[in-house]
Amino acid sequence: MSETSQNPQSAPQPQAGPPLTVNLQYVKDLSFEVPGAPMIYTTLRSAPRVDINLDVQVRRLQEGGSSFEVTLSIRAEAREAGGNGGDAAAGGARVFLAELAYGGIFTLNAVPENAVEPVLLVECPRLLFPFARGILADVTRDGGFPPVMLQPIDFVALWQSRRAQAAASGGNQALI
Repeated sequence: MSETSQNPQSAPQPQAGPPLTVNLQYVKDLSFEVPGAPMIYTTLRSAPRVDINLDVQVRRLQEGGSSFEVTLSIRAEAREAGGNGGDAAAGGARVFLAELAYGGIFTLNAVPENAVEPVLLVECPRLLFPFARGILADVTRDGGFPPVMLQPIDFVALWQSRRAQAAASGGNQALI
């Protein structure tokens, strides 16, 4: 007959969930404009210059809660490479404008307080980025242009830059 120990110290401990859970991902807002259509398709002689702006926003869903909405906002504006027609300072007429806000709902479990900001502003956008990149490429391709293929983003550098800007503006406040 085997003996089983009823020692509570040797009982298996319940495991906590993963420190970061992706609950949901979604397109929050998507806009694609071709102001010169249909003529731009016949007059465009070279690949347009595409300027990319990227931002990350975070908001807590419930006061004191551990779930957050992280939104990756991408703005891709294409202008004619030459200065033909349009604002010369901006580099030519606008060819297209694509704006995407891609969001995710994330839950943090037992993440140390000093790691919350980098997890939300670095790791969460890093998880969202491939999906947002694909959507932007698809919408520009489906709009009749070569797909905009975003290069990988260094979210650590972006976060550090935002922290430096916040510190320079006279505050040591958290970014989230």
